[in-house]
Amino acid sequence: MFSLRPLLRLLAPLSVLATFACFAALPARAAEDERPVVKDSGVAPEKPAAGSLPTLWIAGDSTVKSNAPQRGWGQDLARFFDPAKINVVNRAIGGRSSRTFYTEGRWQSILDELKPGDWVLVQFGHNDVGRPDASSKFRGSVKGIGDETETVTKPDGGTEVVQSYGWYLKTMARSARAKGANVVLLSPVPHKRFDAAGKHVRGWDEWRGWVAACAQAEGAYFVDLCELVSRGYDRLPQAEIEAFFADARTHTTEAGSLFNARALVSGLRALPRSPLDPALSAEGREVAPAR
Repeated sequence: MFSLRPLLRLLAPLSVLATFACFAALPARAAEDERPVVKDSGVAPEKPAAGSLPTLWIAGDSTVKSNAPQRGWGQDLARFFDPAKINVVNRAIGGRSSRTFYTEGRWQSILDELKPGDWVLVQFGHNDVGRPDASSKFRGSVKGIGDETETVTKPDGGTEVVQSYGWYLKTMARSARAKGANVVLLSPVPHKRFDAAGKHVRGWDEWRGWVAACAQAEGAYFVDLCELVSRGYDRLPQAEIEAFFADARTHTTEAGSLFNARALVSGLRALPRSPLDPALSAEGREVAPAR
């Protein structure tokens, strides 16, 4: 009788290779959606140290604030500012998109404490890239900056009308400016990506344009943080850039977060009339404005 066993033994390695190829072909964001959504119910949000001073508020995701060995640029930004002149309060939290930061009431909590003359830095995108439904833990926003919406059904049977990425950014900028605050919208920090020659690949091309358009529409400032960080990467070898990351492609180490924070300060110093310069620390003044 003819046996299939020899043939199956021959094909087994090919089956394994095919399985690996299948996983390799998955979109990068599918793997990223395995990142946990941070639960901070037992952690008190950062508060301004001195209520009479202006405050620099930070809204963002885990690339802005994270736990060791990962670290976000918002955790290093305060060193570039004089605490006698401005408070720096980092309200970023891991796993949030522009959508969930807004719908969970985290943006409202910043609004409730905003006062005229405050500043707000807003950076989202890393968790907006997925679908709006369960496949991305209900974090994704509708792509673009228009009025398009998508209705999703939540696990409890309720529905949510999901707005566009730009809708959330513009709403944040508009509401903060209505309270007399200054708003800076930031493009997302770049991923760890290289071309065949080992040169860093910027990414976020369309998203960077969306953030810039939202800033222009709402009279907010815009800093292309992706571009500024990438310019710094352009001067570094691949191995040094890789050492800035604590995981496969997204989250930075302490050295990487400091690198990103310094790039941001260079962008803030390049804003028209350099409005934050008077609040910089000695270390902050050593950072040259971006050109």
